[in-house]
Amino acid sequence: MKINGLFDFIKASPTAYHTVHTAAERLRSEGYTELSEGGEWKLSPGGRYYTVRNGTSLIAFRYKSSAHGFMIVASHSDTPSFRVKMNAELEGAYTRIATEKYGGMIYYSWLDRPLSIAGRVAVESESGVRTVLVDIEQPVVSIPSVAIHLRRNVNDGVALNPAQDMLPLYSNRGGEGLLSLVAKKLGIGEDGILSHDLFLYNLEESRCFGADGEFFLSPRLDDAGCVYSSLEAFLAAADAESVPVLAVFDNEEVGSETKQGAASTFLADTLRRIAGGELSAMLAESFMVSADNAHALHPNHPELSDARCAPVLNGGVVIKYNASQRYATDGLSAAVFEKICKSADVPVQCYYNRADLPGGSTLGSISDTRVSIPTVDIGLPQLAMHSAVETAGVRDVEAMILALTEFYSSALIFAENGFDIRKK
Repeated sequence: MKINGLFDFIKASPTAYHTVHTAAERLRSEGYTELSEGGEWKLSPGGRYYTVRNGTSLIAFRYKSSAHGFMIVASHSDTPSFRVKMNAELEGAYTRIATEKYGGMIYYSWLDRPLSIAGRVAVESESGVRTVLVDIEQPVVSIPSVAIHLRRNVNDGVALNPAQDMLPLYSNRGGEGLLSLVAKKLGIGEDGILSHDLFLYNLEESRCFGADGEFFLSPRLDDAGCVYSSLEAFLAAADAESVPVLAVFDNEEVGSETKQGAASTFLADTLRRIAGGELSAMLAESFMVSADNAHALHPNHPELSDARCAPVLNGGVVIKYNASQRYATDGLSAAVFEKICKSADVPVQCYYNRADLPGGSTLGSISDTRVSIPTVDIGLPQLAMHSAVETAGVRDVEAMILALTEFYSSALIFAENGFDIRKK
């Protein structure tokens, strides 16, 4: 089942560093060769390649010496969490870990859960500095809530302060230091650790539920669900007249304006090297799918959704619209994607924010300012977005993979006032 593959992917990907590493390992197993951004690229027709920026963003493609354009699916590797600060141990009656919030998470959903720590560590080498991934893989911290006896109004809604209420409990006073624990996991001395990018993550595993097991609970579903679905589709797609491109960007949850985010030069730089001197002509027949999840109709709060455009779990892939361009979808890009979904026999739903609620945004419109091509924003319908555990529908994962496989197996040929959709 595809859902089990998603569960395995999420378990192996506790941070953006691990998400890209897991995707790269899968690509290598399928015969893809890594290209260094700083090296010379000698591309061969039919060649399979990928490149990574800063360990948290990845772009993969299959090269053609002549092609109509690029068929791009872009998702993001990061997820809301708590980043561990340097000199993180706060001593007192207990040892707590100093953190700062990354992205917009639902604070209370992180309370009273088994949490671990993972990320990237910079270590000293004989000739300089190297980075290595680390995952403690066991519950080492938890963020305790305050008992109702001591906070009687807790069920009336209490504002949680990330600098006080969300600090994780690590040990009794005098316990083993956090960096010592990380060093042991890496098999090095603690003095070999120069710096780190460490994050808390929810250690609970994904699982199905419902009368027929039709729903599932999972940490990091936004946006691991779309990273996994686009990767599976990219690898399964048939050859077409366009260059298929898989893009995974970091930092979407904090605005994308980083060297490895959708607002960076990463995609434009990569497409330029693939196209050589034909980039402008190829972009005229290119298309991007911005794949990031969508809010489903909430069973207890239907009033929070647009009455006519509220997707449901297991109802199919969602196309997202917003007049203020928080989503990049327009009439043409929606029609192209709907046509592709129809060819794959995949149901499509639409999503609008309720007119008086601002909603979220995605990397689609941000990326369009760097690489200007028709773009549609889509996603898996889900509940509890940005919770430590999110909810979605099992059948929607399969639908997403089928839709994106059909997309990658297609090419867009520019025609007056639109596109022809062509398959080999």
